[in-house]
Amino acid sequence: MSASLAQVIILLFIGVFYLPVIFFAIQRREEGQGSATWLVVLYALLAMVINIAEAIWQDRGDDNFLFQELQTYISFTLAVVLMITLQVFLKRELWWAWLGYLGVWALGLALILTNALNLPDALWTNGELILYRSRLGPAWVILGWIILTIIMILNLSNAQRQSRQPLLRSRLGYWWAPVLFTLLNDIILFSGILIIGQPVRFLVAIGMAYVVGTHYVPDLKNITRRVLIYVASTIGIVGFYIAGFLIIQALFGGSANFNPLIAGAVVALFLALIFSPLTDLVSRAINTWMKGDQYDASLTIHQYSESISNILDMDRLASIAIGIMLEAMQIERGFLFLVDSERQADGRKTYKIRSARSPEERQMVVVELEEDGVIASYFIREQKPLLQYDLDLLPAYRAASPAERSWFNELRSEVYIPIFAKKQWIGLLAFGSKLSGNRYTREDLSVLGAHANQTAVALENARLVDNLMRLNQELRQARRNLEKNNQELQRIDQAKSDFISIASHELRTPLTVIKGYTEMLMDDSKLEKGQKSMMKGIHDGTMRLHEVMDSMFDIAQIDARSLKPHLQPVDIGQLIQQVCLEHVKTVKERQQILSIKVPAMPLVKADSHLLEKLFHHLIRNAIKFTPNNGWITISGKHIPAIINLPNGGVEIIVGDTGVGVDPNLREVIFSKFYQPGELGKHSTSKSRFKGGGAGLGLALSKGIVEAHGGRIWVESPGYDEVNFPGSQFHIILPLTKPENGEVERMGEPVKSELGKAETA
Repeated sequence: MSASLAQVIILLFIGVFYLPVIFFAIQRREEGQGSATWLVVLYALLAMVINIAEAIWQDRGDDNFLFQELQTYISFTLAVVLMITLQVFLKRELWWAWLGYLGVWALGLALILTNALNLPDALWTNGELILYRSRLGPAWVILGWIILTIIMILNLSNAQRQSRQPLLRSRLGYWWAPVLFTLLNDIILFSGILIIGQPVRFLVAIGMAYVVGTHYVPDLKNITRRVLIYVASTIGIVGFYIAGFLIIQALFGGSANFNPLIAGAVVALFLALIFSPLTDLVSRAINTWMKGDQYDASLTIHQYSESISNILDMDRLASIAIGIMLEAMQIERGFLFLVDSERQADGRKTYKIRSARSPEERQMVVVELEEDGVIASYFIREQKPLLQYDLDLLPAYRAASPAERSWFNELRSEVYIPIFAKKQWIGLLAFGSKLSGNRYTREDLSVLGAHANQTAVALENARLVDNLMRLNQELRQARRNLEKNNQELQRIDQAKSDFISIASHELRTPLTVIKGYTEMLMDDSKLEKGQKSMMKGIHDGTMRLHEVMDSMFDIAQIDARSLKPHLQPVDIGQLIQQVCLEHVKTVKERQQILSIKVPAMPLVKADSHLLEKLFHHLIRNAIKFTPNNGWITISGKHIPAIINLPNGGVEIIVGDTGVGVDPNLREVIFSKFYQPGELGKHSTSKSRFKGGGAGLGLALSKGIVEAHGGRIWVESPGYDEVNFPGSQFHIILPLTKPENGEVERMGEPVKSELGKAETA
């Protein structure tokens, strides 16, 4: 009874040991293998439950043979769980097929145990051996277990061989421990040896929990290499010691003065002298045999710094910098990328990664990383290397966009090292696998980080030169495009001028004929009233068209620089008043006030006909763009002699309370055919608010003023159809020096209000 109690205690003790394994697996479930973690927990729970069941079975003293048969079924189930865990860990999509495999074998076992096929008790015999139906169930399960383990071993070996990432290969190497422990445990069990508690299953659970829950596992190859170096060095030292002692004893053992202690001390002294060379020799031999990495980090960094310090050409920098690293660390491929930060219109910041080499050498798609994206955030925040192994397996990087993940996958690189200068991300180094197949160690990443720091200064200088060269090239291209566009604009402008000149000349004659005949018909007393009304409409339209043609003719003369004013003394105040009287009807229709406040000013030598056109266009323009009940003011002043006006001048200001002028369009409005707003929505009325026209009035006004040697410009707070800030058109006309003692003549002052105020 005491022995049975001891077995029960041992079984419960082993069962309790599974709890830390379960807790460890649950705590590590965020390491990118959540589903595999829960399968590990399931394995541990099943193993713990069978241990507790075995304890209860032992306490009851039931038949161990039946329990051993039950253990066979449990072993098969646990092997299936192990296989599914491995498939989920490898991200295989057909892991569920093994659940079907378990179901098929469970169905076959149920048919056997229930004897649904009515099989005899003795299935087969050769006279000496008998196969009983009662042993068919365990045999069926063992057959399924054999098939399962063979496939599991093949899958694991293929996955380890096909993986291009040494870190993942190293992690897969740890899967061999639970697989081999499962084989050991189940082979012992199937052999009829029942070990209390099945402690090997506990080792299987530990191995599964460790490999699934640990992202960065120690390098098995490196551990093996160190163990071999230690063992080989130890064997060598012991061998040298024994051989040396035996040689000394053979040579001097017959002497009466031979002392074993002194002989051992001499051998130990000899070993002390050769210890360091011996261990170095063993280390180099094993490293060479196991393809270990052998390079001098400090020497590599020194050579790298000297080689790239004075390089300003980007292509050459990329070739030399990458070439040195590939040769020193025996890496199969490497890239140098430039990182350009850009601020988008919506405020988002992106990082554009482009190859540092010329497009002719390597065509590589440019990728843009969002500032708040998981990859760019890591580089900016940590400023540390990033492994492709992490990109593939860590859950944090699953939020990366498909375009970003695809770009990094297509590089077929293993490690990415950011380059920073003045806390700005300016470059990226990418390196592929090592030729030896080894993984990147912490020392390797430190060396690569040091190289990135060395590259920062050279890359920043090369970037400045490269950006300057690209900017110069873009400027040259932009200049060529600008010259081409200017030539095209000149051609178009010349075509417009030619059209205006031809149209104005060719249409004046037929318009004059139409005008003459319509006036003759209007004076004919035989026409009915309705017919005269129609003729008046035709006449008004003809006069409007004639006015446009006159403007086009004047514009053509201005473009050809053939507009020659016929100068004579002009009283500006009287001329303005005369022009304003022509617009009284329109002002009254719009219920506006037209105010004239022009003081007595010197007479200006100008072309009165052209000045009438000038103020006609300016006043009509003010009326059209001023709402009803608005004000239009015309004022003037005498300007004394200044640098630009050696004889002085006069300034006329045409102001209004209209919609105003956009500050960005103060020069554009004086262009030919310019129309504010949408052209299709303009009215052709001469008095309607914001009515359209030919778009020649202000262009003609500017040409007339400049033909007299003057200047015209507009001042306005801005364009606003609600608050109506208004605008002021300023015209300066120069005065001429009196000739032959001629006395300067002064005009009459003009002060009047027209329109709504007259009727008040």
